[in-house]
Amino acid sequence: MLSSPWARFYSNSCCLCCHVRTGTILLGVWYLIINSVVLLILLSALTDPDQYHLTSAELGGEFEFMDDANMCIATAISLLMILICAMATYGAYKQHAAWIIPFFCYQIFDFALNTLVAISVLVYPSTVQDYLRQLPTNFPYKEEIMSVNPTCLVVIILLFISIILAFKGYLISCVWNCYRYINSRNNSDVLVYITTNDTAAKYSLLF
Repeated sequence: MLSSPWARFYSNSCCLCCHVRTGTILLGVWYLIINSVVLLILLSALTDPDQYHLTSAELGGEFEFMDDANMCIATAISLLMILICAMATYGAYKQHAAWIIPFFCYQIFDFALNTLVAISVLVYPSTVQDYLRQLPTNFPYKEEIMSVNPTCLVVIILLFISIILAFKGYLISCVWNCYRYINSRNNSDVLVYITTNDTAAKYSLLF
């Protein structure tokens, strides 16, 4: 029997040997907590802007950090992320596969962005030094980082990004397996329901 090449990556278990549904619920709750904390920080910054306002002199650049427009955009993104994570958690708990799709699309988008960062560092390694020079003078360990050999620094950054990409890829596979599990289970339930009704109808016709 021929099977899809993606079938070899399908599994009902994920990290810590828990079920993919449990893993997706835990992942959704974790993202909910993170984005809720970010939203609280943003809301407190909007209510008390002087506490989080950093001028260009403090940053050593020609721009201001998190003005009102950026704060509003960040708040809207946090609210959207909370909604997406809540949908994924609810979908995995109640076994509604369609509710998991937005969170899965977000994971793919995030993975693609991190991949582009890794490619840009690999193709243009000088951008790392340019970015470090643009950091504020009071940034922690800025001088120590800049004193590292540029080639070694690029290798360390690429290794770090590769580990992050591998971890994100694993989480994507867990969510995808959860979606497939719920989808296949729902389809099986529908098939059993149709078969049962069909058998009952034939039985009633005979008698």
